[in-house]
Amino acid sequence: MNNHSPTEHAAVSDAQIQLTDDERQPCEVWTRVMGYHRPVASFNIGKKGEHEERRFFAEQRCAH
Repeated sequence: MNNHSPTEHAAVSDAQIQLTDDERQPCEVWTRVMGYHRPVASFNIGKKGEHEERRFFAEQRCAH
């Protein structure tokens, strides 16, 4: 829950927020492999390559 009025919320949403590299932090990505979840960072080079080649799809588009 925020304490912004609708006008303040719109101003905050429209503002261009710029972060320096020092203010950023890496996002840890996890994925399901062989029935359990693991961080992608722990993959070997081959598995990282396979992960990067994955394609996402919308299930509705594939249904007949």
